[in-house]
Amino acid sequence: MDYSLLIKAPLFRGLSVEEIERMLAIVSHRTRKFKSGTLIVQSGEQVNSLMVVIKGIVKGEMTDFAGRVIKIEDIPAPGALAPAFLFGNKNRYPVNIIVVSDAELLLIEKFEFLKLLMRNDRILVNYLDMISNRSQFLSEKIKFLSFKTIKGKLAQFILQRAVGDKTDIILEITQNDLADFFGVARPSVARALGEMEDEGLIEARGKNIKILDKAGLAKLTAD
Repeated sequence: MDYSLLIKAPLFRGLSVEEIERMLAIVSHRTRKFKSGTLIVQSGEQVNSLMVVIKGIVKGEMTDFAGRVIKIEDIPAPGALAPAFLFGNKNRYPVNIIVVSDAELLLIEKFEFLKLLMRNDRILVNYLDMISNRSQFLSEKIKFLSFKTIKGKLAQFILQRAVGDKTDIILEITQNDLADFFGVARPSVARALGEMEDEGLIEARGKNIKILDKAGLAKLTAD
């Protein structure tokens, strides 16, 4: 395996290629290749190993009771699949994991990974950071679910970035990413931004947003 592919993986942050190779040499691990469109794991399956994307992109998606497919997120290399679900009482995949583009994954069985955590403090801290960051992301996403309208979600997203008297902000993600984050269709985000412009609340130029009526935006979050 080309261990240099793992140098940018959050799990191995701060370690050299030689250190990564040396640490993995003490635990059993393997790699698997998957073709585009392959279902890697199905929602509800038990998480028995840590899987890190070495090459390619995979995505998490779920199907609601009406049969609609909802994409949760893309996971490009060198991301990990459901690292927060490896341990705990309900350690099952919350979503289906499907290959977007031909992918190669590193697999470390649960108890082998536990040995790795106990032998290397850097990897332990990296792993704790990974699951903590994930928990914080999900907490943020749940917060947006409480807003009923798309404009309310957008208003909250914009206001969070308008610290103090700041009126000019840059959205760090695309409209596609915003739509995925909110769980809505991209045209709905574009339409909502257009309506907010028409109402004199903002001016939007690509990722650049100028707030014209902060009180009006705040009112949207209460609707």
